[in-house]
Amino acid sequence: MKQLHMMKRSAQKGFTLIELMIVVAIIGILAAIALPAYQDYTVRARVSEALAQLAGAKATIAENIAANGGTIDTDTVCNGFTAISTATQNVQSTACNNGVLTVTTTTRAGGFTITLTPTAGATAAAVTWRCTAPATNHRFVPQECRNT
Repeated sequence: MKQLHMMKRSAQKGFTLIELMIVVAIIGILAAIALPAYQDYTVRARVSEALAQLAGAKATIAENIAANGGTIDTDTVCNGFTAISTATQNVQSTACNNGVLTVTTTTRAGGFTITLTPTAGATAAAVTWRCTAPATNHRFVPQECRNT
């Protein structure tokens, strides 16, 4: 009886090889799904810096439109806008042309251009913005920039 009890005890130690292989396979599958999702998430965070670069410019353009009676004057609408002088890790350049703001991201942040186009309103608060981005980069931009 004592010998049978000892056999039971030694048979239940540790994991079998198949159990360990199943666990490793599950971890591998989870990693294969999670890594691409994480990489897209980091690019999205970098793209948000590009849009943040234009936040102040949007207010300036909207004020210029409101000061012009709610119309877009191509000569003065970009007054007060200053493009970035040095590229950052995520933003290559910013520009204003006839009130349309563009920001170009670096390859680290997807390497594409986002365009913000104003629609005039009588006041600065009434100016609305349309955000567009290339369809191939929709997974990196906010919902309002997905041209849908």
